[in-house]
Amino acid sequence: MFSLSSLFQRQPEPLIGLDISATAVKLVELGRHGQDGWVLERCAMEPLSPDWVADGSIVNFDEVAGAVRRLLAKSGTRAKHVALALPPSAVITKKVILPGSLSDAEMEIQVESEASQYIPFSLDEVQLDFCIIGPSPKSPGDVDVLLAATRKEKADERQEVAEAANLKTVVLDIGSFAARLAVERVLQHPNAPLHVGEADLVVLLKVGARGYAMQVLRGEEVLYDTEQSMGGAQLTQAIARHYNLSQEEAEQKKRADDLPASYPTEVLAPFVKNLAQDVARSLQFFFTSTPYHSVQHILLSGGSAPLEGLAKAIQEHTGVATLVLDPFLGMQFGAAVNKSRVRKDAAAYLTACGLALRRFYQ
Repeated sequence: MFSLSSLFQRQPEPLIGLDISATAVKLVELGRHGQDGWVLERCAMEPLSPDWVADGSIVNFDEVAGAVRRLLAKSGTRAKHVALALPPSAVITKKVILPGSLSDAEMEIQVESEASQYIPFSLDEVQLDFCIIGPSPKSPGDVDVLLAATRKEKADERQEVAEAANLKTVVLDIGSFAARLAVERVLQHPNAPLHVGEADLVVLLKVGARGYAMQVLRGEEVLYDTEQSMGGAQLTQAIARHYNLSQEEAEQKKRADDLPASYPTEVLAPFVKNLAQDVARSLQFFFTSTPYHSVQHILLSGGSAPLEGLAKAIQEHTGVATLVLDPFLGMQFGAAVNKSRVRKDAAAYLTACGLALRRFYQ
C-alpha cells in the first residue's frame, strides 16, 4: 500500500534510498556514528538512457531494472530494504481539516469521503493514505490531515522494479517530501551554511535534466510549487548544436567534462544566463500571484545545480542569496564511498539522501 504512515515508523533494518529520475538512478545508504553523527555508507549513481523514464513513468522496465541491479553491485550494499519515491506529478496531495475526536477507523472513512472530492478518478484505481499533521491552528479541536493518492500503476511500477532487483519496498515516499527532509537535516546541523528564521521564506530549487522544480517554503508549509521545462537537457542540446554532435555524444562529453576550451564562454555561460532569467521570472510570478514580496534564501539541488556560475547568476538575477546544497554536510564518509566523485555530485543526491533518512526519522 502507498503509505505515508510508513514514513513515521523507525526502520530497524538497513535501508537504502533509491531515487529513480529521468536520467539516472541514485542510491544512498546511511548509518549513525554515536548519538548525533552520520555516516555515508554507500553512495552511487547509474545513468539511464533518455527514453527509459518519461514524464515520471518507467517506460522500459527491463532496462531500468537492469540499471538498478548494476547500481546495487557497484555500491556494494547488502541492504535489501528500500525507500522509493514517486514523482510529485504522480501524486495528488491535499490538506484537510477533520474532527480531532475521530477514531482511526472513523478517520479512514472520513479521509476516503474527502478524497473523493479531489481525485479525478475512481478510488478503486488509487492507493490512498493520510497522516495527521497536528492540531489545526484555524479550527480548535480539529486536526490538519494530509491526504495523498496515486494511481495504483504508478506505485506498482516502481515497487516492481525494486522487486526485480531483489529489494523489498518498505517506504514509498513523494520525491519532494524526501528532499525537504534532507534539507531539514542540513539546516539543523551546527555547521549549517545559513540560518533560517521562523518567518523566512526559502526557495528550494531542484534543477534536473528535464527541467527545474521550484518550491517556496515557510517552515514546513509549501506556499508555492511550480515546474518548468528548462534544465540540463537543454544544455546538452546546445552542446550538440554548437559542436555538431549527436545528443548521445554531447551528453557523454558533458558528463566526462570532455568539451572544447570554448565551451564555458560560448555554450555554458549563455545557458546559465537564460536559466537564471527563467528562474527569476518564476519567482516574480510567485510575488505577483501571492501576498508575498520577498524571499530570503534560494537553495539549489539537482544534477545541474553545480553548473559553473549558476548559483552566482541566479543570485544576480533574483537579488536573493543562493547556494548549492550539500545533503551530506557534516557526515563521515565510509570506506566504500568515492569521496571526490560524491563531493562533485552531492547536490544530485538530495532526494536519495532524504529517502535514506527514513530509516532514522519518524
